[in-house]
Amino acid sequence: VTLFQCRMTKPFFCLSLIIFMYVTSEFKCIAEPKKKKKVDPRREQMIRERLKKKLKKLEKVPPELIPIEDFITPAKCLDETRERSAPRLSFEESERRALLLKEWCRYKQKQHMAEVQAVEDALEAQREALEELKLESEELYQAALKPDPLLFPFTHEGPTYTPPNAKYEAPDGKYTDITKVYTQ
Repeated sequence: VTLFQCRMTKPFFCLSLIIFMYVTSEFKCIAEPKKKKKVDPRREQMIRERLKKKLKKLEKVPPELIPIEDFITPAKCLDETRERSAPRLSFEESERRALLLKEWCRYKQKQHMAEVQAVEDALEAQREALEELKLESEELYQAALKPDPLLFPFTHEGPTYTPPNAKYEAPDGKYTDITKVYTQ
């Protein structure tokens, strides 16, 4: 039965046939699960013993020290000279960039000066308000000068003294003494 014939004659039969074919293809993919192998306890014990022996051997070998040269960045990596030369700019382009940089500097200077002036104005207003408050009431003036702990909650504990860990092995690396000894 072709799909075209199914559409024309028996749509229900065709639908059930297609569903049946789909379901049967699904079932063909499923396989029976493998049977679990019986574990031999003696063999498992031997494997554990082998692993314990390997661990003991690894513990006996001293830790390999990392050479100090690995911690030092080579000078070749620190060299920041340019590999490629910058493209040559025309006179007009270099002038345009210089003027743009000057304009940017002026803008940032104006912005900075406005911020400084705003802070100075706020401090001056605060000073004047405190002077007026002092003339009104000395108690309110003293209360205004006290810091408010709820405004910025801050707790601090000083550095605690802790002795160095005696068992800590610092990664010093390999050290070869190449000091020249001069004798007379």
